[in-house]
Amino acid sequence: MNKNLNFLGSEIKETSPDDALFHVIPAAMEKSVSYGTGTSMGPAALIAASQQLEVYDGYSCPSDEGIYTHPFIDCRGSAEETVKIISSAVSSAVNSGKIPVTLGGEHTVTYGCVQGLKSVYDDFGVIQYDAHADLRDTYEGSGYSHACVMRRIFEMNVPFCQIGIRSISPAEVNFRNENRIIHHDAKDLYAKNDFNIILPADFPRNIYITVDVDGLDPSVIPGTGTPEPGGLFWYDFFKTVESVSAGRKIIGFDVVEFAPIENFHTAEFTGARLIYNMMGIVQRNRRAV
Repeated sequence: MNKNLNFLGSEIKETSPDDALFHVIPAAMEKSVSYGTGTSMGPAALIAASQQLEVYDGYSCPSDEGIYTHPFIDCRGSAEETVKIISSAVSSAVNSGKIPVTLGGEHTVTYGCVQGLKSVYDDFGVIQYDAHADLRDTYEGSGYSHACVMRRIFEMNVPFCQIGIRSISPAEVNFRNENRIIHHDAKDLYAKNDFNIILPADFPRNIYITVDVDGLDPSVIPGTGTPEPGGLFWYDFFKTVESVSAGRKIIGFDVVEFAPIENFHTAEFTGARLIYNMMGIVQRNRRAV
């Protein structure tokens, strides 16, 4: 897989970091996957698939804001070292007034992203799309496991809202209830068939969105290590994103846990389209706020 491609490079000229709003940060971290493997190949596959996108997303042209693709993050060190490198890249982008778009890699990537944001923003919240709660204190002996990422974010005193959860341990249920963590599980969203999510009035105005692709139904994006039936469908997902971002400012997002399937382009193209559509929401969000 060619790692030298730029996101949507087939359609737009290479943009300098200073001139681009969107800074795509590929972070192919894969150290704690516990079922299917392949997330380390996710960023390259998504960037390669983006070469087939059109610049018009159906509503606007997010590429007009400029897209810069950061060199691949060095993920050869320990989990702790890799998280620090990701944090530095994200904070650098944010300090320059840019929108970090981080491509994983396993969900632990998000821990680094939130650390980077925390060094810049005093107040922001995280919107988590996921099939799993990721609230375990440790998993398979590690606190840096992908299954622990939201527990680490909780410990950073960053508020968050979970959307699409449908696989959760009893201990995580108790932890979520005891700490009054905001959640809109997939079964509840489909029971009422309402995807307009209203966040509490005191939820931070600045929001960061983390999208574990298994938050969507595997019929939409089958390329992931732990596919879980009963997830969000394409248009339902974007309805929720539009609703949680209304009146708020999106300060960045990531797309993680994508694992390409050999000779099956649907998964990676859909993932690339999701990323670009998210850029479109950010673009229109900035104009509205």
